[in-house]
Amino acid sequence: MNFTHHGPRRAVSFALLLPLLLAAQPVATDSYLPVLPEIARELGSASSSLTMFMLAFGIAQLVCGPLADRFGRRPVLLAGLACYAAAAAGCALAGSASALVAWRAVQGVAMAAILICARAAVRDLYPAHEGPHIMARGLTGLGIVALMAPIAGAWGVHTIGWRWVLVAMSAYALVLLALCWRTFSETRQVQAESAPLLSSASTGGMRQVLANPSFRAWTALAAATYGGIFCFLLLSPMVYIDLFGLSPVLYGWIPAGGSLVYILSTLWCRRLLSRHGPVRTVQLGASLSLLGPCIQVAGCILAPASPIPLLVGHAMYALGHGLHQPCGQAGAVGDLPQLAGRAVSYSGFVMMCVAFCAGQLAAHFVDPTMRNGAWPMVLPMALAGMALVLIAFVWLPLLSRARAAQMTQP
Repeated sequence: MNFTHHGPRRAVSFALLLPLLLAAQPVATDSYLPVLPEIARELGSASSSLTMFMLAFGIAQLVCGPLADRFGRRPVLLAGLACYAAAAAGCALAGSASALVAWRAVQGVAMAAILICARAAVRDLYPAHEGPHIMARGLTGLGIVALMAPIAGAWGVHTIGWRWVLVAMSAYALVLLALCWRTFSETRQVQAESAPLLSSASTGGMRQVLANPSFRAWTALAAATYGGIFCFLLLSPMVYIDLFGLSPVLYGWIPAGGSLVYILSTLWCRRLLSRHGPVRTVQLGASLSLLGPCIQVAGCILAPASPIPLLVGHAMYALGHGLHQPCGQAGAVGDLPQLAGRAVSYSGFVMMCVAFCAGQLAAHFVDPTMRNGAWPMVLPMALAGMALVLIAFVWLPLLSRARAAQMTQP
């Protein structure tokens, strides 16, 4: 096998490009949230466009991964950025709710192509042991954009209207398309023999990815931590606004504060990885991810009328989340350089499935009277914390010992 058209200069360029590519997700989601009320007033419906966007994003990952392995990262990435820009422009011009939903679905598919190629290229360009460090750097940039995107979206819809917010999304993608066209060369590892796309995607490639022990362990870690944070994002508006009576403006600072903690955590993750390695790093993260919900549980029992324990617990969980995600996303593809696209797509699909199922189950226990208090938000985070502790302190050490024993065998 060999690498095509990339070297140290390309690796450095991609390290700077990676945060911008990963940030395509908060640009498409976080900046879109403030425009939903205006869209609803003009077109009559808006929530279905966000649901369809996330559904298309989750399912499209299963297709985009094999395409990136078959045809290369560059063409799939460029096509994804072009479709992302066109879909955002189509949303800006939408004259009905159904047209908006259709264009947002296209944008979700395009975003899947962008994120899969970005994550797969990390494995192409860097050794497995450097992957978590590079992903931590990229996710720091994503966190910064996630912090600014809702503010920018709210300012945009207030000053120039919701359609121009979507025009700005399209412009962002066009700038990225130009940058990638000039600086991003093909990174895929070329094999001497390449199986047909459909058979490779549906049989051997999928079996090889799912049978890999490292893929299963690190994907489970990433899915568990994402499931917990997704339940917070889904249910926290009802808890803090309906239960505790916070204003929507005041509530907006809570996820923004979580994004700030996440940014600091990804910076911390890079230092921990250099000193202790990924397993020790996620063990510390798992301890924080369990400590946070434990503080929240204590608050629900001892001080149910106070939001302070929930806020402190959320900060602890977000701190652990910033340690888990770089390690989990990079570790899932570490042993699969030839199938990095598929590994990224399957890992992302599992994460979305776990988050969707956990969120839907937790939402069943929320009603307008909030008779269950904050428990529907807290208990899923506690379960995620316990799962993370088991993965970090039991599963991953067993995997490391098995690998060490295999390497010592003649």
